[in-house]
Amino acid sequence: MPDQDVPARISSPSDASSFVGRKHEMSEVRRLLPRTRLLTLTGPGGVGKTRLALQAARAVRGRFPDGVEIVELAALEEGGLLVPAVAAALGLREGDRQVTPLHAEATPLLADYLADKRTLLVLDNCEHLLQACADLVNDLLRAAPRLRVMTTSRHRLGLTGEQVLAIPSLTVVGEHAPVREIARCEAVRLFSDRAATVNPDFTVNATNATTLARISARLDGIPLAIELAAARLRTTPIDQLLRELDDRFTTLTGGSTTALPRHQTLRATMDWSHDLCSPAEQHLWARLATFPGGVDLDTAEEICSGDGIAPDEIFDLISGLVDKSVLTAERSGTRTRYRMLDSIRAYGRELLDAREERRLIERYCVHYEALVQRCRIDRMTVDQLDRFRTLQVELPNLRTAIEGCYSRPASAPAGLEIASSMWGFWLLAGALTEGRHWLERGLDLVPAPGDARITGLWVDALLALYQRDIPGALARIDECRPLADAAGDATASAFATMVSGIAALSTGNGRRGLALMKEARDHHWATGDLDAVGLNLYLASMFCISDDPNLAAALGEELVALCDAKDAPLFRAYALFAIGVATWKQGDWRQAEAMMRQVAGPWAVIEDRWGLAQFLEVLAWTAGARGAHERAARLLGAADRVWQEIGFSPTQLPYHVSSHQGCETHAQEALGRRAFGAAFRGGARLTLAAAVADALRED
Repeated sequence: MPDQDVPARISSPSDASSFVGRKHEMSEVRRLLPRTRLLTLTGPGGVGKTRLALQAARAVRGRFPDGVEIVELAALEEGGLLVPAVAAALGLREGDRQVTPLHAEATPLLADYLADKRTLLVLDNCEHLLQACADLVNDLLRAAPRLRVMTTSRHRLGLTGEQVLAIPSLTVVGEHAPVREIARCEAVRLFSDRAATVNPDFTVNATNATTLARISARLDGIPLAIELAAARLRTTPIDQLLRELDDRFTTLTGGSTTALPRHQTLRATMDWSHDLCSPAEQHLWARLATFPGGVDLDTAEEICSGDGIAPDEIFDLISGLVDKSVLTAERSGTRTRYRMLDSIRAYGRELLDAREERRLIERYCVHYEALVQRCRIDRMTVDQLDRFRTLQVELPNLRTAIEGCYSRPASAPAGLEIASSMWGFWLLAGALTEGRHWLERGLDLVPAPGDARITGLWVDALLALYQRDIPGALARIDECRPLADAAGDATASAFATMVSGIAALSTGNGRRGLALMKEARDHHWATGDLDAVGLNLYLASMFCISDDPNLAAALGEELVALCDAKDAPLFRAYALFAIGVATWKQGDWRQAEAMMRQVAGPWAVIEDRWGLAQFLEVLAWTAGARGAHERAARLLGAADRVWQEIGFSPTQLPYHVSSHQGCETHAQEALGRRAFGAAFRGGARLTLAAAVADALRED
C-alpha cells in the first residue's frame, strides 16, 4: 500500500455528473480484480460501462501503488495508434534523441516499463479496436506479472484467463410498488438525479412515483436512454413524457406488450430524441458527430453552417442540443467545448448522407489545415504554449482531418502537409511514432515530387533520427535533397542539410555534423528564417554539450537572445536548459542552477516529463555542489521516479553520466547510506508537481 500522505496516482477523465447505483457491480469489480489479471466489463452501448469503470478505478486505486491509468479509445480510429496512446497515458515520451524510442515495435518498451509495477491499466471502449487491444493486453500481461487490466467493450477480448463481467441495465421496479421502493430503485434514482439538474425542486413523491416507475421500465433501465428522457423535462411535463414514450414504443412493437430488445430500446430512445429535435438541430447533430474531440463554437460555425443553417443560428441550435442532453458543455476559463457521448456520436454519424459527408470533410480539412498553420509551435512567438495546448485538445479532430484528406487522392497532399506542419508538436508531445505513422502514410499516397513530398521527407527523417532510425532517416534525406535542388527549394534543401548534420553527429562524426548544421544555419540567417535558425541553434547546442561545452553555451546564448527578441517562452526554456548543462560542465554550478530555475514553468505547462526529469537531476547536482547533500539525495529520488515513469535512466545520457554518479557518490559519503536512502525514498514519494515545487524552493 502507498503511504497515506501520498495517494496512488490516477489519470482519468473528469465527469461533473454524479454516479448513481451500481452497488452490486462495484462490489463485483472489487471482488474480481484481485483474482484475475484481465477483467472486461461488457454490455451494449449506453449501459454505463465507462462510468462504472471510472468509478471502480477510483475506488480501488489504493491497491495500486504505481497508479491507475485510464486510456480513452473512443476517439482513436486506428489500431496502429493504440500503443502510442497507451504509452502517452503512462507518461512515456519520445523526447530527446538519446531517449529509448517508441518506434513502430513499441510494445516491448511498454512491457519493460510495466514489468515490475503494480499498476491498473483501464482501456475504455475497445470494441472497434478489438484485435489490437487483445494483442497488446496479451503482450503486456505476459511481460508484467503485477499488472492488472480492466477493459470496457461490447465484446470480450477473447484471451485466456479473461474474466467477463456483464453490465446489466439499472434495476427497475413495478409501477405498483410502494413509493419508497420506487424511489430507491437505481433507474428511478438516476432519472430523479438528472431531472433535478433541469428542475432543482424535482423529487420522487406519491404523485409521480408510478409514472417514474413506468418510464424507467419502458426504457429498460438503460442509463443513456434515461438521461436523454430526463432532459425532456425542460419543456415537457412528466405525464406527457410517458405518453410520448408509450406512443413511440407501441408503434415499434406493433401494439404488442412484448418489450423491445435492449439495443433496440436505446436505438428507439435516440430516434425519439432525434424526432423531438427541430430539422436544423437534427442536421447539426449529424454534422457535430464528425468531431471525436469535441468542438468550440467558432469551429462549429465555420464547418457546420451552410445547406440551411446560417452561422448565426449555430449557437442557439447547440444550446438546444445541450438542453436535450445530445451535447455536453465543458467550460474552461472563457472557452466552452461541446462533446457527444460515443453512442450518441455514432448515431449521428449514421445520419450523414454521402454527399453531405463529402462536403463536411472538405470544410473540415481546410479548417484544420489552417489551424495547424496558425498553431505551429516551431515558430518563435509569444503564444507558443497556447498553441501547444490547442493542438493537444484538437488532436482527435486533427487525426480525423488527416484521415479525411488521405481518403481522397486529390486532397492527400493537404493531409501530408498537415502531418508535416505538426512536426514540432510531434517532438514536444513525445508522439514520434504517431507523427511518423501519418507522415509515412502520406508519403506512400503522394509519390509525385512536389512541396508536400519534399517537406514530408525531411520531417520524417528528423523524427526518424529522434527514434535512432538512422538508416530510415538517411534514405529519406537521400531522396529529399535532389528533389529540393531540382525544385529550386533552397529552404527545404537547408533543412535537409541540417538533418544530415544531425545524422552525422548521431554517428560520431562531430566535425562534419557541426559544419553541415552551420551551413544550414547560415542559409536560414541569410533568408531571415529566424524560426529555422532557432531550431538549428538548439539542436546544435545539445549535440555538442559533452564534447564542447563552450560552443554549446555560446550557441545557447545566441538562441536566448533570439528568443528574447521574438518573446518565445518555450524555445527560451530549451535554450536555457542547454546553457545550464553547458555551464555546469564548465564548472559554474551557480549559473547552472540559475538557468534551471527558469525552465520548469514552460515545461510544466506542456507536461514535458523528459525535460522535468532532467531539471530535477541537474538541481540535485547543484545542491550537492553547495554541500546540501540531503536535498541532493531527495531530488535524485524525485528525478528517479520520473526517469522510471518514462522508462529511462540518466546514465544513458552522455552529458549526465559522470555528474549523476558523482552527485550520488558524494551524497552517500556525506550522509551515510541509511540517511541517503531515507532522503532518496522521500523524494521518490513526491508527486511530480510537489517535486518541482521542492526543487524551486529556496533553502
